[in-house]
Amino acid sequence: MREVSTREGIIRLGQFLKLADAVEVGSDVKLLLGEGSVLVNGEVENRRGRQLMRGDIVSVRGEELLVS
Repeated sequence: MREVSTREGIIRLGQFLKLADAVEVGSDVKLLLGEGSVLVNGEVENRRGRQLMRGDIVSVRGEELLVS
């Protein structure tokens, strides 16, 4: 599991995926979400604006990212 530090306590999923280098551009986020390739705390997530807090775990194509 890789930790990704955020400056603020809350970050939107789309912003987090870009910060974590899980996607190159914002439009890639929409594609990933449409594929069902993104899990937040073990559940499929399709909302790019989903708010994440420290301690949440985001899984993208098998890679786990910890919001810290």
